Amino acid sequence: MQSNKKIRLLLTGGGTGGHLFPAVATAQQFQKQFPGTEVLFVGTNRKVDTDSLSNYGYASKTIACYGVKGKNPYQLLKAIVTLPRAYMQALKVIREFKPDIIVGVGGYVTGPVVAAAKSMGIPAVIHEQNSVPGLANRKLGAIVDKICLSLPGSGKQFDQRKIVYTGNPIRADILALSRKKEKKPSIEKTILVLGGSQGAQAINELLPQAIGALDRRLTAGLKIIHQTGEKDIERVRQTYDKCRIDAEVEPFFREMDRVYKEADFVVSRAGATTLAEISVLGKPAILIPYPFAADNHQQKNAAYYVQGGGAVQFVQKSLSSVALAEEITSFLTHPEKLKKMAVAMKKLSFPDAAERIVSCCLERMKV
Repeated sequence: MQSNKKIRLLLTGGGTGGHLFPAVATAQQFQKQFPGTEVLFVGTNRKVDTDSLSNYGYASKTIACYGVKGKNPYQLLKAIVTLPRAYMQALKVIREFKPDIIVGVGGYVTGPVVAAAKSMGIPAVIHEQNSVPGLANRKLGAIVDKICLSLPGSGKQFDQRKIVYTGNPIRADILALSRKKEKKPSIEKTILVLGGSQGAQAINELLPQAIGALDRRLTAGLKIIHQTGEKDIERVRQTYDKCRIDAEVEPFFREMDRVYKEADFVVSRAGATTLAEISVLGKPAILIPYPFAADNHQQKNAAYYVQGGGAVQFVQKSLSSVALAEEITSFLTHPEKLKKMAVAMKKLSFPDAAERIVSCCLERMKV
């Protein structure tokens, strides 16, 4: 139901597309329910943030702050020293924009912005995408009004009275695709390979080798869509060309609805946003969690989908191209297995996550 009420919504977070895309989905849902909603994103000036927002036309501002976890002593000192300035910059942005509600989606920039908002008495909600809360959200949990969580079991470190399990919000174009009933020709198979918004070197090495090792009868009708990141693109393209594999290789796909639509299954890292998107679309997955993710959260993200029957998981350290080729062969030669996993994956999704988050915000705004 639409309302004529005009809402001023400030969203903050960033560092990866995985942080920002849930914020985009939340903004889209606000504007769907309240067409007069004015949106402002506050993030960092990192290219991954600006690129992630560039297609959506939202106004944005940046503040100068730096992450503190896992840094060398110089970077740690730099992060601490710049926090007061970041806080003052956040206060200035908030005073100028005058938001009705703040939604933080994680990443170090969230800290000073949400803290500044609460010091001014503005309602604030945070959303945690991962199975293990990030440092900024853990610290902010004590002062925010509501904590929206994506995965069961991820709220142990928060005040239980503030927790709402919402799922991870999905962008409108992906959600629209999930509602379409279109069948692909059964004789053709497409594998979508994703390494996160910045690529994944290990997947970029293992996957082309695994595809090259497949039986020629399997590769004859096979297409690969591979997101590599900037660094490995030419090497990956050359490997596929050498093996005579039909492959579309790009550093980053802006039209994710298009590549998701083509995919029969996905080989991917286990970032929370990617998992939420392939889940709502019912795409079975081979997951290779990033082994150096903070608190090993990607492996824990993957566990929810593996236990639910929608995915299989490999540990990168012990994974060979031979083992990966065997699993891909199993996916390609057992259509009933794929169908069963697709159904399971969809059951694990939260297609109404954005609506749930908006409801939490409206409750705090007393709308």
